[in-house]
Amino acid sequence: MTMMLDPLHLIGTVVADKYRIESVAGEGGFSTVYRAEHLIWEQPVAIKFFHVLEDAAPEMREALLEDFIREGKVMSELSSRSSSVVQARDIGKLARPDGSWIPYMVLEWLDGTPLDVIDRTERRRGLSPRTLPAVLRLLDDAAKGLDMAHKSGIAHRDLKPGNIMVMGDPRSDAITVKLLDFGIAKVMEKAEGAQDTALTGQAVTAFTPDHGAPEQFSRSYGATGPWTDVYAMALIMVELMSADGKALEGESFYELGVSSCSPQRRPTPRTLGIEVSNDVEAIFAKALSIHPGDRYATMGDLFRALHHAVFPGQDTWRSGTTVAPTPNPLSLPPAAARSGGAHSESMGPVTGIAATPAPRTSRAILALAAVVGLGALGLGAFLLGKRSSAPEASADDAVDASLSASATPAAALPAPTGPCLDGMKVVPGGAFRMGSDEPDFPLWKPAHDVELDTFCLDVHEVTVERYAACVAAGACTPAATTPRYPTPKGYSEADQQKEIAAFAEFCNAGKAGREQHPINCVDWHQADAFCKHVGGRLPTEAEWELAARGSDGRKFPWGNDTGNETYMNAAGGEWRTWRESHGLTPPQGLMFEAEDGYAGTAPIGRYPRAQTQTGQMDMVGNVWEWTADWYDLYDQAPARNPKGPAAGNKKAIRGGGFNGEFAIWMRPAARYHQVPDAAVHAIGFRCAADVRQAQ
Repeated sequence: MTMMLDPLHLIGTVVADKYRIESVAGEGGFSTVYRAEHLIWEQPVAIKFFHVLEDAAPEMREALLEDFIREGKVMSELSSRSSSVVQARDIGKLARPDGSWIPYMVLEWLDGTPLDVIDRTERRRGLSPRTLPAVLRLLDDAAKGLDMAHKSGIAHRDLKPGNIMVMGDPRSDAITVKLLDFGIAKVMEKAEGAQDTALTGQAVTAFTPDHGAPEQFSRSYGATGPWTDVYAMALIMVELMSADGKALEGESFYELGVSSCSPQRRPTPRTLGIEVSNDVEAIFAKALSIHPGDRYATMGDLFRALHHAVFPGQDTWRSGTTVAPTPNPLSLPPAAARSGGAHSESMGPVTGIAATPAPRTSRAILALAAVVGLGALGLGAFLLGKRSSAPEASADDAVDASLSASATPAAALPAPTGPCLDGMKVVPGGAFRMGSDEPDFPLWKPAHDVELDTFCLDVHEVTVERYAACVAAGACTPAATTPRYPTPKGYSEADQQKEIAAFAEFCNAGKAGREQHPINCVDWHQADAFCKHVGGRLPTEAEWELAARGSDGRKFPWGNDTGNETYMNAAGGEWRTWRESHGLTPPQGLMFEAEDGYAGTAPIGRYPRAQTQTGQMDMVGNVWEWTADWYDLYDQAPARNPKGPAAGNKKAIRGGGFNGEFAIWMRPAARYHQVPDAAVHAIGFRCAADVRQAQ
């Protein structure tokens, strides 16, 4: 047996005074995994060192470390809620003799075998491919872990057999399955891409092309997300059932991209010579659709459909998861918008981080160069494993055209499917009690009866990326890079200008790393124009409140408990630190003393514990949200589908923001107002739409 080399020269050393490094367990293009002993618990652990971050440009390292730590937190949260996700137990950075450092993550030690190794071994032994029922039993736990993540707005983005660890006899039912490497591609993308972006104006995306979805080969198909994992899982299942164990045709990156995106050849079971029923073939065809919007939205949707087709009459598949003083309301968003601390770069909403690396192969992990300013994806150059002497990318339109022959142009809107526009979920209408008679906050009085029709509402606040696409299409005007708003009562012009100069760093448009943060510094007219462009509208106050509070009138989206820094992005310890560092007046209070991880805005969907009854995220915290209504005090009369006053001089805003210092500001019943021409760092928006009738 060949002994692995010790690339980081760590064997025999003790890390963080408690982990003694024993041996190398595996090495990939971006990381090295060591087996170590926890000296206090006397138990084995895996320590994964991300040496690729050591090579990042010095000015990028601290931002990358912050990303790494935040993603580790997400990974820890996932593993605490699902036994199917490898446990993240610690995180840190290893100082090197030359003054550099390498971040690492401590994970549970798994005595198992990756699924790709199992599959190759079984084929060498001459074992027959698995049947679909056997594949479902093998992958059920992995699917449940993924479905839990998908419902929380988190995607894996590099799902492959090498990231599915199996403990026990893989041909029996007595197995344990663990998912590895949640979101690692996103961290590596930033680390690998930093220097290229600076030098050539290019951005990179890291993924494994053997199981790549069309949107990973060409962004003209849309963004990655849970639907990307659905595509990869369908490929894995087909491979386990097929004779040759390969779903996509080709060996090179280019050939795999053509195969993934080809409308003439979809890698369904029957295409690979596997006999299945018409229903099963149709399910795989949907899961392997070229366009993301045509696929199942989550892993649970895919597995429920397959179980219904394969095990008729049995129980449906279920996703198994475990796991102040009253402020002056007139001090809200403009100058007294307590806008949190220094912005921390981040990767986006649908990532986590974890686990052990895949073995090095000829197609391990490739980084793909996309030419900035073109809708096309240049495939003239790509990188294998770690960056080395790769040629510069070329904008070869002919090559890209062969990959995206059936792609929707980047500026085009996706074809709607179902009752709602893409990215929205249905909010059932009905009667509810709007507002509150509680004495703490005069603007939410009086409570009154409202009845609403069913409507659709964005799951997430509109992101910088989505808004930029609208600007590129000519339907929206650019967001401001410096806030603007009227001088609040009690403020001098000098006070306001000092705050505006400081708050400008929180305007997200055009700032690298904030593509998945909510767009802010847009006025009401810009928000209204965007929603109309995508086929929707801004929600009314009543619609917003019903979605956020639910039909039972709860105090917060998650229930009646106030919650803490794991529920929302509001004013925590980092916000006080930021104000002090910028010479601004101290906060009136803090929502919580702990830090929620973000001084300014957070990426959308980062707080899954706070989602509403109907699946909307970040309804409180992050940014206040424009509504369609002019602001005025409530009328007590019952109303059906109220739309606020017919005219006014301020628009109603809802939801609190990252500046929220008191729990009462974060209550969904709370409301405030702003002039429609203001563009504030603490105000963004989401869109609503009427439910479409079936054709």
